[in-house]
Amino acid sequence: MVTKPWFLAFLLAGGVVMLGACGSDDNEASPSTPSTGGVDPSELPGAEVYAQSCAECHGADLRGTDKGPSHLSIVYEPGHHSDDSFRNAIANGVGAHHWEFGDMDPVPGLSVGDVDAIIEYVRAVQAREGFEPYPPE
Repeated sequence: MVTKPWFLAFLLAGGVVMLGACGSDDNEASPSTPSTGGVDPSELPGAEVYAQSCAECHGADLRGTDKGPSHLSIVYEPGHHSDDSFRNAIANGVGAHHWEFGDMDPVPGLSVGDVDAIIEYVRAVQAREGFEPYPPE
């Protein structure tokens, strides 16, 4: 098979353009930080559900209490604890594995929509506030 030099140059130029498109803009959210889409998290339906069902242990500001950890810890970034991890912990409880607060009990009485709203709210606050180091300083 004979390949024309102009065709190879075209392929090389296309590859350079494609690799350049893979770069990141400092103004964009990183893959592990969800975007808020410009929405104030306190306006999301999950803010109220979180306040009623989660804040007692995880704090009204998501920074934790003496009963539970901060949801702003890097431990809870989406690449380490996915949305499904939150769903599982809410539905089934979870054994202590990063913290010394003890096991988390299931949270009864929440619909699938409530849980999804909580997760959306947590991710929006994480995007706005960023993540704290683990272990906490």
